[in-house]
Amino acid sequence: MGILWQRLRHNTLAIVGGVLVILLFLVAIFAPLLAPYEPDYIDRHHILEPPSRLHPLGTDDLGRDVLSRMLYGARVSLAVGFVAVGIATVIGVIIGAVAGYYGGLVDRILMRFVDIMLSIPTLFLILSVIAFVGANIWNIMIIIGLTSWMGVARLVRAEFLSLKEREFVLAARALGASDLRIIFRHMLPNSLAPVIVNAVLMVASAVLLESSLSFLGLGVQPPQPSWGNILTAGKANIEIAWWLSLFPGLAILITVLSYNLLGEGLRDALDPRLWERK
Repeated sequence: MGILWQRLRHNTLAIVGGVLVILLFLVAIFAPLLAPYEPDYIDRHHILEPPSRLHPLGTDDLGRDVLSRMLYGARVSLAVGFVAVGIATVIGVIIGAVAGYYGGLVDRILMRFVDIMLSIPTLFLILSVIAFVGANIWNIMIIIGLTSWMGVARLVRAEFLSLKEREFVLAARALGASDLRIIFRHMLPNSLAPVIVNAVLMVASAVLLESSLSFLGLGVQPPQPSWGNILTAGKANIEIAWWLSLFPGLAILITVLSYNLLGEGLRDALDPRLWERK
């Protein structure tokens, strides 16, 4: 960790991304303390009111405080991002590890399945599944996770193919270690660096995908706040309520950019070839 920090602190953009990610975490955790109103509180006297002292980011078409809804919406977006990426990472690691370690027929079957999944447009697959199971936050998290693991599987497979002929793996086999022990005790820890980087980048994609689904009305359903469904209200009133589109859009932009900056920085910090050249 010390070496990683020494490398990471030289990357200003990665540090900025990391600080913003931490701030987003704090905002999500302390949303009930930071929000001036309950997210569903309706103020009939201040409908579609622009930013003011009472409502710093304005109100929506029902008189609800946009700032409060965005703070609670941060919880939804980050929860969807982390749970979905967790599901995708677990599935991808297992399939990639099995394919890379055993090779041969097992590898060919699993990789053809990965190719089939990659050939299906993810957004349309998600929309089709939602049409059958319904749209709620848990379904969204699970569906995004179950349709996002293919890249992780190919990444882990490539790492395992390069590791399985290394001396420490051959030594473990010679000592009689089981396949599961070799995979999870010896090989997987040595292939986690690119998986961690990929997971950070996937959080940004999951947040963006959840916001897109909520914007289309197929994600998190009102009255539960989400940046995407706040944007939906902004679309309906864009000519008279610019703040309903601007502030949630900026929140999505900053969140996605923060995770991308942090992910790129981690990739550079964990790449030994880059630091050997320096």
